[in-house]
Amino acid sequence: MSSLSGEKARLRASTGANLEAGKPFGKRGARDNAPEMRICVLDQGRGREFFRLDDEGQATAFEGSPFEGGAPGARRVRWAPPELRVPVAPSKILCVGRNYAAHARELGNEVPSEPLFFLTPPSSLVGPGEAVRLPPASARVEHEAELGIVIGRRARRVSPEDALSHVLGYTCVCDVTARDLQRKDVQFTRAKGFDTFCPTGPWIETELDPSDLEIRCLVNGELRQKGRTAQMVFPAARLLSLMSHVMTLEPGDLLVTGTPEGVGPLSHGDALVVAIEGIGSLQIRVERDP
Repeated sequence: MSSLSGEKARLRASTGANLEAGKPFGKRGARDNAPEMRICVLDQGRGREFFRLDDEGQATAFEGSPFEGGAPGARRVRWAPPELRVPVAPSKILCVGRNYAAHARELGNEVPSEPLFFLTPPSSLVGPGEAVRLPPASARVEHEAELGIVIGRRARRVSPEDALSHVLGYTCVCDVTARDLQRKDVQFTRAKGFDTFCPTGPWIETELDPSDLEIRCLVNGELRQKGRTAQMVFPAARLLSLMSHVMTLEPGDLLVTGTPEGVGPLSHGDALVVAIEGIGSLQIRVERDP
């Protein structure tokens, strides 16, 4: 924690304006000449619709779902950040524990020799501007900022070399955890499965190299977590490949890749931000569940 506090001034100077809802920072684009597409879900009074975000506050509506072969059509609208909704609707959320060595050590755990996979229910999803609700059952709820991988094409027993070709794009995730219940239960289902415990967004970035992105978590403007995906014990392509040998990954599924060190408590009234280089920032409120 103390090693991170000195970064606060630099963070505000270099990215402060870009931590406003929806604004990207850092590098974008994984391949030269590849078209970039930023896919979001907006609610403009017609229900949840997929859009491609264009320049200058414009968005183009998809004809159908991007997970079912849909593509941007002709209808264009203006949009505002309060209209953003959670950009995924997965059949399953796959998560990875202790995938950063420093995080494993800060919780007193060994670095695993193979990925520690677990499932989180889709009912835990919330989107930009929504609230994590602290349940009465837990006295210690913590943030975990993570890179999310959104599956775009069915993946079954794929190789690490082919794995990323099955990816639609990447997004910001906070794997919220009731730490006291995790220690009590040993397995993770209850500790990570509460409604609102998987904030995701603000959109899906389709053209991004996931191998070395900076991940940051801020609570009330204070930098809590700062790491890079290059520090993962098991990189994104290997995780996807290994999980595809366990279960078939369907379009829309979400793979959450682990968190850097610096996890800490959340309290009623906190303002939580997860920011990932090349994607942007996800802003969430924290409220007590009555």
